[in-house]
Amino acid sequence: MSRDLRIGLLGAAAIAPSALIKPARLMPRVTVTAVAARDRQRAETFARKHGVPVVHADYAALLADPQVDAVYVPLPNGLHAEWTLKALEAGKHVLCEKPFAANRAEAERVADAADAAFERSGLVVMEAFHYRHHSLAERMRAIVAGGELGKLRHVEAEVCFPLPRLSDIRYDYALAGGATMDAGCYAVHVARLLGNGDPAVISARMLTLRKDPRIDRAMSAELEFPDGVTGRVRASMWSRRVLSIRARAVGSGGELSVTNFLMPQLYHRLTIRAPRDGGGRTVRHERVPRNPSSYACQLEAFAAAVLDGGPVLTSARDAVTNMGVLDSIYRASGLPLRGESKDQAAAG
Repeated sequence: MSRDLRIGLLGAAAIAPSALIKPARLMPRVTVTAVAARDRQRAETFARKHGVPVVHADYAALLADPQVDAVYVPLPNGLHAEWTLKALEAGKHVLCEKPFAANRAEAERVADAADAAFERSGLVVMEAFHYRHHSLAERMRAIVAGGELGKLRHVEAEVCFPLPRLSDIRYDYALAGGATMDAGCYAVHVARLLGNGDPAVISARMLTLRKDPRIDRAMSAELEFPDGVTGRVRASMWSRRVLSIRARAVGSGGELSVTNFLMPQLYHRLTIRAPRDGGGRTVRHERVPRNPSSYACQLEAFAAAVLDGGPVLTSARDAVTNMGVLDSIYRASGLPLRGESKDQAAAG
């Protein structure tokens, strides 16, 4: 492989400029060298706008390009597993958008392939939970894991935002859509980060679309972590809870609350409250640097993993666990798993 990391983009997705193009410009070891989309004209327009030198006719042609070392996969949820597997078969490293797959079974197949590809060729697969690579996420984890809150008792996380355009692909069951998939994957991931373990799902409640009752527009779930720690996650793309992105951890000796753990480069607030001798509470706010952005931190971590053998915080195996919790939430709510009919057909 070249001394630099040359990345190809599978799909001219709206997230790509923020997640890949702009961060890559700040990194001397990373270049975005090629793009492909289902519509070649769209890919050409994207390439002209963002200075990508090569446009391929389709995804397969991009994967066959020897000048591409790695691919970024921002395709619809239901296509993540398929194209991650094809990229590994083509000998490419993969940065795959969240959620990693349509369900846990898909994620496990990809993780098995990723493990084999790493052993065989050193290929790196990373799920694009960008928030996890920002210093705010590490500070949150350190506060809880370091015992500053005392014995942990409860964690909460929610990601709620408005997506009123019901024709959006994130509401498409065939493409593994739903609020739990698009927003809930973040809430579950940060709850696992703070809960320091993998939870059981106790119960779940949802709001669904009239036009397709398989699709959740909002979801809430009660969790239980090891050592009796309780948890709650909420996700919404269309509900009364219009906009809320926050996390909370409660211990025997204090409470941590974080506003906007997801995009801390825009704005965030970290607060620690603790009982005070003689009554009342102390309140402390901490400042964590906004920049580098979460996307820049993620791309730097990906490049370091590929070029230097650095750690992968959001690995394919971690994705299997996260998808397993999402599956359990869907089962507890009474909704079918995403991609379930496809998996059943493969099993038959």
